[in-house]
Amino acid sequence: MTNPVAVTIEHTQRKTFASAADWPGWSRSGKTEELALEALAAYAARYAAIADAEHRRFAAHPGPDDFEIVERNAGSSGTEIGVPSRPTEHDARPTDADDAARLAGLVRAAWEFLDRTAADAPEELRKGPRGGGRNTSKVVSHVMEADRAYAGEMGIKVREFAPDDRAAIAAMREAMLDLLRTARDGLPLAGRRWPARYAAHRIAWHALDHAWEIEDRTG
Repeated sequence: MTNPVAVTIEHTQRKTFASAADWPGWSRSGKTEELALEALAAYAARYAAIADAEHRRFAAHPGPDDFEIVERNAGSSGTEIGVPSRPTEHDARPTDADDAARLAGLVRAAWEFLDRTAADAPEELRKGPRGGGRNTSKVVSHVMEADRAYAGEMGIKVREFAPDDRAAIAAMREAMLDLLRTARDGLPLAGRRWPARYAAHRIAWHALDHAWEIEDRTG
């Protein structure tokens, strides 16, 4: 890769997330920083489909030397249960019009990838080693409920809706994308906790994490 990938680290004693600071949704975890970085590299080829959908230049096979750790932060209880939960100093960077359009486009591509993956998957997914795991419709319902909560963090009020209400989902997503498409000063949206960059990251990560879960549990 010509330029190193800026990566932020969020760590606890039990789990660490490595997140590509400029690629919303490309974030993976491991028990240690080294393992998290290995997982991030391993998922680059899968994330490339999201970047390609937005016609963004992306190298799908990074090596260890292609990552540059730009920030390390202590995680939280959310980190330990498997969620990249802490906005970083890099997330507080302002976004100009081009940055904002890029972030919104990658979030949209993540949602579209989830929709396609779920539509192509069977309802019954392969269970985990202990027989656990939700089926496709339950995974999708979970993501929709989370997105409604994420909209609230962005200052957007969304009424409850059925998981298959495509009109309501489209309206919610468009309202979220409209916020992300607007150039920002880097401060938290709606005076809450999430800057635009972190909102884009969290939304895209959650959609992709569950889309990849569906892929891995299909068949």
